[in-house]
Amino acid sequence: MTDFDLRYESYLSTFENYLNEYASKLQTKPEILGESMKYSLQNGGKRIRPVLALACAEVLSLPVEEILPFALALEMIHTYSLVHDDLPAMDNDDFRRGKPSSHKAFGEANAILAGDALLNEAYAICFNECLKGEKYVLASQFLNECAGVYGMIAGQSADLDCSDNQKEATEKDLAYIYEHKTGKLLLAPVMIASLLSENNHYLPFEKFGKLIGALFQMTDDILDVTGDFSKLGKTVGKDETENKLTCVKLYGLEGAKIRADMCAKDCHAVLEGIDGDVTFLNALVDYVLDRSK
Repeated sequence: MTDFDLRYESYLSTFENYLNEYASKLQTKPEILGESMKYSLQNGGKRIRPVLALACAEVLSLPVEEILPFALALEMIHTYSLVHDDLPAMDNDDFRRGKPSSHKAFGEANAILAGDALLNEAYAICFNECLKGEKYVLASQFLNECAGVYGMIAGQSADLDCSDNQKEATEKDLAYIYEHKTGKLLLAPVMIASLLSENNHYLPFEKFGKLIGALFQMTDDILDVTGDFSKLGKTVGKDETENKLTCVKLYGLEGAKIRADMCAKDCHAVLEGIDGDVTFLNALVDYVLDRSK
């Protein structure tokens, strides 16, 4: 294994242990609510958001116990969004990470409730953190903004609007969807680490967070064309079928790849200006650019 792989596994293990400890204490009535929550929350995945949070915290010498509650809250929000995305009324996908989607495993109503519960639990974690002081309030507020009507939900709404609307979509529309639907929840782990470190490296971290969010969505768009189910664990080719606005649709496959390469170079350029060991973050950029799942 490479040094990048070892560090990724270390961050991943730290987060998974924290998540599993939470899950072991989750008891609901009826039991199906907790089962459906844990089904999606513990269904593996890259965990790139919590890994990014832990990596940025390390760059800033922030103790791991400071960032872990927010990493868990963030992953809960991300998971709830996937559960709802997969519903027939949204992206209508029967699989997530190689397993039946929540609504296929538990039914649509239970899937909706599982997503609702994950979102509420995320904010319950944030409320508890707010009791510790002002910087925890600011971090919680930032996560709320990234997830809500000025963040991810706005991006999802714009994504649906562009798919359903017959008007010709523009680069501006695509940039808005990128920044909000995907970008905000990848900006959040970077900026929460900075906020908890008393705004250390705030501006370069903000720029890096926005760039890696855009890069991740570009590669996601490309993988919908070039990927395969066995690696992605979800249906491919859906963007074209559902008339999704993507960088591949606007620029073509080769044009999308060129833009992803340029975005990755911009990420590396920003990291050059950050004090501290950014070796892992540089490697993470390359990982996102070259990923196959």
